[in-house]
Amino acid sequence: MKNILDRLRYNGPAQPASQPANEPLNQAADRRGFLKKSALGGLSLGMMFNHNTEAEMEFITQKVSRDSKPSELKITDMRVAVLQGVPFSSPIIRIDTNQGLVGWGEVRDGASANYALMLKSRILGKNPCNVEQIFKQIKQFGNHSRAAGGVCGVEMALWDLAGKAYNVPAYQLLGGKYRDFIRLYADTPEADTYEGFAQNMKKRKEQGYTFLKMDFGIGMLAGQPGLLVNADNWSVKQQWNDRESGKLGNYANTKHPFTRIQVTKKGLDKLVEHVGKVRDIVGYDTPLAADHFGHFDVNTAIQIGKAMEQFRLAWLEDLVPWFYTDQWKQITDAIDTPTLTGEDIFLKEEFIKLIDAKAIDMIHPDLASSGGLLETKKIGDYAEEKGIPMAMHFAGSPICMMANVHCAAATENFVALEHHGVDVAGWEDLITGMKPITDKGFVKVPDRPGLGVDLNEEVAKKYLKKGSTWFAPTDTWNARDSADREWS
Repeated sequence: MKNILDRLRYNGPAQPASQPANEPLNQAADRRGFLKKSALGGLSLGMMFNHNTEAEMEFITQKVSRDSKPSELKITDMRVAVLQGVPFSSPIIRIDTNQGLVGWGEVRDGASANYALMLKSRILGKNPCNVEQIFKQIKQFGNHSRAAGGVCGVEMALWDLAGKAYNVPAYQLLGGKYRDFIRLYADTPEADTYEGFAQNMKKRKEQGYTFLKMDFGIGMLAGQPGLLVNADNWSVKQQWNDRESGKLGNYANTKHPFTRIQVTKKGLDKLVEHVGKVRDIVGYDTPLAADHFGHFDVNTAIQIGKAMEQFRLAWLEDLVPWFYTDQWKQITDAIDTPTLTGEDIFLKEEFIKLIDAKAIDMIHPDLASSGGLLETKKIGDYAEEKGIPMAMHFAGSPICMMANVHCAAATENFVALEHHGVDVAGWEDLITGMKPITDKGFVKVPDRPGLGVDLNEEVAKKYLKKGSTWFAPTDTWNARDSADREWS
């Protein structure tokens, strides 16, 4: 740099420059004028800064547009705003820096914003471009399912900042992309009748979705005579409501093998009839997966799995809790329909156990629980080496979706990404920088820096959770009040 400036400085009368034979007179004059001005500029700068080359360069480049100085980037603040109905509850993270760059992240749907806020004291003053280093320092504060939301949300925002700092999309920082478009899968639309379902399916196909997932399970059998054994004293229809208890306990919080609920032959026939009608309406050219089924043991899971084999479903999801590796292998070995789990697993180690045991046919991480972009890519890469495909679970705002999109683009064994917000009015307006987000069931991988989008605050405020505040100061979370080292 110094040598370049030295050569640019004026060091006496300029020698006449020879004019190229074919150069027009006006261009030659402009060129001589430029050289003359450059020489005078060099003389002025030399006198102004007393030949201090660093000061001269700072002056020369003061109007040059810079995305940032990555090595000097520091985190100065973190705030949150909780959105409701997008499609569920989603705390949005905003991380500010000393250079004006803003990083966006998202705590997993249904999780507390405090999972992220308690990390603020651990990241203040750090360079967000050191993503993996920071992640390794904060991952001890995450756990499976929603407890991972804060760690993963912060990690998303760090990649957004790193990409903006280096002026490259996040997927580039993950090693580049395998694909330009990310395939989405959507829920089959609900209806009170099969005729209504068929009409709604027509609309879904018009939206362009080429991969679907349906809900069916013992919840739809509950309360009907002769379909279930030992179900009357459980709140079987309350699979997700952990606030309502029946006579035998809280169904939502009772692990599958311990309910001792069984499906009768008549109940299995009812499920087969339902799935058959749905399959006929959807058609066999469209992959159709199956979501959660309720809480029952491994024997019932195998019976349901065998009954569904005729419909060539893309996968059966979360038949038993993910941590019962031996039971998963038992089910997988017994049925021909692919098995899948993983949306509540934090970090790669538990996925590795399932993969190495050959307990499942596919993995299903939720990036907002599994560890964020890089950890999820590591999970996908390990599965890819073992011949296991990866679908991705997602149920949040467009901020989290774009984190998933960049990870999916960078991971070879990716199959499809869930989109739970298909029918949420105004969902695509929650961000700027990309319009439309989805097109005929696909998302084009953005080439803008970071995640490629920013929160549309004007629109997002309409979804602010009642009683919460909009990116209010979080100074009470600034002070670190514990030792974090995990070893002695």
